[in-house]
Amino acid sequence: MTQKTKGIVLRTIKYGETSLVVTIFTELFGVQTYMVNGVRSSKKTSAKANYFQPAAVLDLVVYHSEHKTMHRIKEFSWAHLYNNILTDVIKNSIAAYMVELLFKCLKQPEANTDLFIFCEDALLQLDTIHLKAAANFPLFFALHLPYFLGFRMTDNYTADNNVLDLHEGIFINHLPQHPHFLSEEAAKTTSQILRVMQPYELDEFKLNQQMRRQLLLRYQDYYALHIAEFGQMKTLTVLHEVL
Repeated sequence: MTQKTKGIVLRTIKYGETSLVVTIFTELFGVQTYMVNGVRSSKKTSAKANYFQPAAVLDLVVYHSEHKTMHRIKEFSWAHLYNNILTDVIKNSIAAYMVELLFKCLKQPEANTDLFIFCEDALLQLDTIHLKAAANFPLFFALHLPYFLGFRMTDNYTADNNVLDLHEGIFINHLPQHPHFLSEEAAKTTSQILRVMQPYELDEFKLNQQMRRQLLLRYQDYYALHIAEFGQMKTLTVLHEVL
């Protein structure tokens, strides 16, 4: 039977001469895989294929069955037309990081409406915020995403609890026995970003490239500690360059 749902495109793979296999995080069904036929030609990508760029937010009518691992899309259209994400190099790189992170975290096809709303809003905010705030947006997204995945960090930072234990996701008052921790300025900055509620507030953080790089790499470690077979993020290299 057909169902209407919104979806965020996470990954697109060419299949045959005219088709795509698309992984989409849907509002109603969680992460799902769809075969989309006839949206490419052997010579060039058609306008229809442009709908399935990673980070695109679509309105979908889909054929859905609980017993299938691959589904089909009956109708698709833009749910939101971005002004900047698909054309601006910096914002496109940040969006690519966000969708790769989502793709690595969403292992099961389970609905998570609150997470979908958070991700949809985050992409819309990224599209419109000032570039100065956008530079810190990957940090904001990486720290707030675990809230919806069951391993959020606890912001109990104080002058005494000034070491972030990445194993436990809490701030402690001593160096742990393992190497997975943040201390000093990195721990303090993490606590401050955890307290940010609206992306435009990121404009207030004056972080240099070295600090952003360090934090993004350690946040990757945090995810790897809590999600099996998380691996390395391919988009981090590009993100380091453009930021």
